[in-house]
Amino acid sequence: MDKVTCIAFLLYHSSKSQDIQEKAIQLLNGDVSIRELKRIPSIQAHLVMAESALRKNTIDKLQVQRFAEEFLLLEV
Repeated sequence: MDKVTCIAFLLYHSSKSQDIQEKAIQLLNGDVSIRELKRIPSIQAHLVMAESALRKNTIDKLQVQRFAEEFLLLEV
């Protein structure tokens, strides 16, 4: 899995906040960038934790794949 997909997964599962989960889905679909999310104060702490967890490589790739399959929008 690529970095952005993993961060979106971790961000989505880091909070029960609807706003943060929506931003994670937007990140997954390319509607918003990591750089743009870093400018939003309410998401900064969650983003730092997600990047830290990614560096520690403690995520289940199968769960990330399921997350991407569920929320990734494909346009034909």
